[in-house]
Amino acid sequence: MTAGQADALQRLWPQWGLDIDGRQVIDLGELFGNDKPVVLEIGFGMGEATAQMAAGDPDTNILAVDVHTPGQGNLLNLAEQNGLSNVRVANGDAIILLREMLRPDSLDGLRVYFPDPWPKKRHHKRRLIQPEFLALAATRLKPGAIVHCATDWEPYAEQMLEVLAAHPDFENTQADGGFAPRPEFRPLTRFEGQGLDKGHVVNDLLFRRVPHQQQ
Repeated sequence: MTAGQADALQRLWPQWGLDIDGRQVIDLGELFGNDKPVVLEIGFGMGEATAQMAAGDPDTNILAVDVHTPGQGNLLNLAEQNGLSNVRVANGDAIILLREMLRPDSLDGLRVYFPDPWPKKRHHKRRLIQPEFLALAATRLKPGAIVHCATDWEPYAEQMLEVLAAHPDFENTQADGGFAPRPEFRPLTRFEGQGLDKGHVVNDLLFRRVPHQQQ
């Protein structure tokens, strides 16, 4: 962790940080100080893409979760430098956050970009996008909320598509039932650019939370 990241963590965490401890249900309006829509981003790396999306859409709040301390410091630093009041950084397990700390129908979107693909077959159960995770996420997402996943690991992309398509709480925004073009609001990250240079294929998935009465 750089000195700048450590400094940002120490100074800005009390104001913009959230410890995921499972002890309280948080009021998102209170956390952000406004009633703008809130999108949950799980796993933000060093936070460059998160900061770009927050700057590009100031009317959407981003609650960004990760356990990587240098990345947390970096995102806080970027938020301060760019005057981004619509970012909050959470440290800990996103499952606990969803299950214990968020109210039903409190989220306007969910973003999972380049999650760990756990490529070995015996580790596939550790992948985040699974039916149980989607069932939990669905309870916290408002009807119409968008789940947006992206990965450069094609077998994982196929699994994500299969699991999301089979889930009764979600419907594909793509008429052909396939992958989506990368939306303009998702920046091309340095990591992604390196992958594309090596010939990796990046797939985006955009699924909508269906209204409750359709279940």
